[in-house]
Amino acid sequence: MIEKPHRFLLDRVSSYGEEGRAFLRRRRMRSRPFARVRYEGGEEVALDPSTGRGSALSAAAAALIEGDAGRV
Repeated sequence: MIEKPHRFLLDRVSSYGEEGRAFLRRRRMRSRPFARVRYEGGEEVALDPSTGRGSALSAAAAALIEGDAGRV
């Protein structure tokens, strides 16, 4: 059975809209700051900077980065 032209167009536009929303969602998630800690056993934990540990770790990392920038 042949698909009706308007349904094909609607499906195509809907899929483009979904892809656009997914791209924006990934972009927002990627642009949020976070700190990742790797433990000896191989476990990784991403710390949100709004928490106490995440805030302290982000501040320490920023201080290290700014200190290295002065030597370059």
